[in-house]
Amino acid sequence: MSAAAHLEIATVEQAKQLGLREEEFEKIKQILGRTPNFNELSIYSVMWSEHCSYKNSIKWLKTLPRKGKHLLVEAGEENAGLVDLGDGLACAFKIESHNHPSALEPYQGAATGVGGIHRDIFTMGARPICSLNSLRFGNLENDRTKYLLKGVVKGIGDYGNCFGVPTVGGEVYFDSVYTTNPLVNAMSVGIVKTGETVSAISQGAGNPVYIVGSSTGKDGIHGAAFASKDITEDSAKDLPAVQVGDPFQEKLLLEASLEVIKTGAVVGMQDMGAAGITCSTSEMSAKGKSGMKIWLDKVPTRQQNMKPWEILLSESQERMLIIVKKGMEKEVEAVFEKWDLHCAIIGEVTDGERLQYFMGTELVADVPAESLVLGGGAPVYEREYKEPAYFAENKKFNIDSVEQPDDLKKAGRALIQQLNIASKRWVFQQYDSMVGVANTSTNRPSDAAIVRIHDSTKSLAVTVDCNARYVWADPLVGAQIAVAEAARNIVCSGGEPSAVTNCLNFGNPYLPEVFWQFVNAIQGMGKACEAFGTPVTGGNVSFYNQSTDGGAVFPTPTIGMIGLVEDKEIVMTLNFKNSGDRIYVIGEMKNDISSSEYLVSQHEIENSPAPYFDLETEVKVQNAVKELIYEQVLASAHDISEGGLFTTLLESAMAGGKGFEIETEDDIRKDAFLFGEAQSRVVVSVKPDKEDAFLDIITKHDVEFSNIGVVTSSLMFVDKVRWGNVGEWRDLYEGALEKALS
Repeated sequence: MSAAAHLEIATVEQAKQLGLREEEFEKIKQILGRTPNFNELSIYSVMWSEHCSYKNSIKWLKTLPRKGKHLLVEAGEENAGLVDLGDGLACAFKIESHNHPSALEPYQGAATGVGGIHRDIFTMGARPICSLNSLRFGNLENDRTKYLLKGVVKGIGDYGNCFGVPTVGGEVYFDSVYTTNPLVNAMSVGIVKTGETVSAISQGAGNPVYIVGSSTGKDGIHGAAFASKDITEDSAKDLPAVQVGDPFQEKLLLEASLEVIKTGAVVGMQDMGAAGITCSTSEMSAKGKSGMKIWLDKVPTRQQNMKPWEILLSESQERMLIIVKKGMEKEVEAVFEKWDLHCAIIGEVTDGERLQYFMGTELVADVPAESLVLGGGAPVYEREYKEPAYFAENKKFNIDSVEQPDDLKKAGRALIQQLNIASKRWVFQQYDSMVGVANTSTNRPSDAAIVRIHDSTKSLAVTVDCNARYVWADPLVGAQIAVAEAARNIVCSGGEPSAVTNCLNFGNPYLPEVFWQFVNAIQGMGKACEAFGTPVTGGNVSFYNQSTDGGAVFPTPTIGMIGLVEDKEIVMTLNFKNSGDRIYVIGEMKNDISSSEYLVSQHEIENSPAPYFDLETEVKVQNAVKELIYEQVLASAHDISEGGLFTTLLESAMAGGKGFEIETEDDIRKDAFLFGEAQSRVVVSVKPDKEDAFLDIITKHDVEFSNIGVVTSSLMFVDKVRWGNVGEWRDLYEGALEKALS
């Protein structure tokens, strides 16, 4: 492209190359009253991409519950959700995806995903205190999958450890559907004093517009558009769309940003993530009903002779846009000079609502801000959806067609070595869970991660959850289970579920079967969030997790949830404590092996419904567990999830260095009793002298419960048959992933 080509009238062919549809090109012409030039077309291509505009999903996202008694802002109002913690404190939190970049360049793709989500938190004035992640990969027998896993984990670990924020929790799943399209979802949680947050807004004609942080380079150009299309054999040619991160620069930017807020000079601040300067200028202006004049030649750049559209669309990391009160420039510049960061005035706020971008004296783009953003001129679509054929096949499953194994112990040994069940120690050992001094993870074994709140008796319980196979089996039920398990993990750790952020990972929305999964998952999620009183504060939609040769990934609506532990003295752990403690299951045992890891891995049956789930029962079970923990009746609590009852018992035993002796029930298949994944169940242990108090409380809650055995010193018995020493099983459980990677 020649030096002046960016000012030439754009064509519909160029629009299609940039990911826009022909009717969208016509709509742009109507908005502008003329044909756009190439700079303007580039602006619309990223802002109207699915990644930025949510044009195919917003209709359904608006159906999710968005109000709650603890919320300080509603979904979409700010860069992240904000929840009142009491005592003058609030929690900012959000989850986002970095799937496409990680598929092509796993180290930088994952690292910049972590950096970007932290910036969303501290641009609001909150200090990040912990991070979590949710990862999906293909079959580890594939060498490329090993490369992706190692690169992603190292990218997350290196960035988070160097940035100084602990990684305290997460999940890792493996399935061949993720071979081409791994999923990398990153969550950040921060703390801020109420009333001291900053909004992503532009107001006040004449106020200067600053870009601060790193220089702008050519990395990440068209990254938002890249994330809004399927992965193909040619996707490697899009490698410039992968950004490069610098955690040490981000640490400086964090401290400088929090310090500059205290000067009182900041009107608004926004991270430059997807679509870079284009996104931050347009979203801040649209929110403030204002305009901007931006001189792109004043942007500090890493390369010479960058074209206007390259500067506009660059997704170089560790950058912010700040609107400053006129007359307070020196205070702001002094802060960034102290932290040795770029701090350059690149424009000013104007009356009206137009964004005008210049190179020197030349106007290179002129667009109305409102036309670029969600809820403004960006298109909104209602996509066709229809039930896929496989769904009917799933419902035909009959448990009686599955033969029970003769050797249950052998089945159990095989199950705990399945990578979706086995320990993820190889992964989490690369993450520093204790870095940072203000807030620290307790690192005690619990269903949710517990993070102390500095100068408070309270703690946060945080978790990410989604069994995508359940969602694929039945999106309506599976999405409810994802929310329920997140809440159950919070509750079993002593917390009260508060609010949700989500990362919705799906295939191509233009395929009716994929969009059917999306619609049903949204409906299920909304129903469950209403039941638990956990409104959705925001998050991320990631479509196009689909390849031309391998099809779509499982629908994966990852749930990030926070909860408040009112008193750190009532934090509950999952480890068995004392030999002789009674083991109870709260919830009903079911003759169900549907969608279980046992059914898939040992019987190679892919088609079955989601496991048994009843939302009303789930709420009752969680309420019972809450009271039992609050009254300090329980010695341990651990929810039953992947791997079923046996895996839950084994994890509690290993964490406590204990064993167990249990009896199965005669009216339930033994494989279903041990390995089935029916929901709404929690394993608890109770000291003998607390048993009467336990029974008094549990009988009030109208839930099923059963005494299945006792905690032992180290041996494991099932129906009086010795299954061995817990240490032997630990070796199998903890070594499976490392063995698969060798």
